[in-house]
Amino acid sequence: MERTLLIVKPDGVARGLVGEILTRLENKGVFIVGLRMLRLDEAAARAMYAVHEGRDFYEPLIRYITGGPLVAVIAEGKSVISIVRSLAGPTFGSAAPPGTIRGDLAVSNRYNIVHASDSSESYEREWPIFFDEGGIVELDDARLKWIYDTSTSEII
Repeated sequence: MERTLLIVKPDGVARGLVGEILTRLENKGVFIVGLRMLRLDEAAARAMYAVHEGRDFYEPLIRYITGGPLVAVIAEGKSVISIVRSLAGPTFGSAAPPGTIRGDLAVSNRYNIVHASDSSESYEREWPIFFDEGGIVELDDARLKWIYDTSTSEII
């Protein structure tokens, strides 16, 4: 099983879209194992988006992500990173296809509703900015049989 970080950014929280986004994850069969609402401070925001430092959108991104409360989600499942990224859709809401979170809920190229880790390396760097070990729960394996075929040793 794999984990990923999804953030409902301040625009998504302000617009009341947290429930809609969590529902999309759960409807797909993604398990939510961590959930936290917080306001990110500037130091944490800079750590989160350090890979973009120096780019023209970096300072506006820091203002945006620290501009209001956000909801951080740790999701778990087989191939969950690619699944959540597919659910989120392309970065720019104006170009995201219908059926994706951004395609259905965002029109702005800057205010794009969600962040989703793009790799396991990104997830490992990002999740400690939002959670400590106590903020993540372990799944009851009995839940897995309702999402995956667990009749063999390989989860299918």
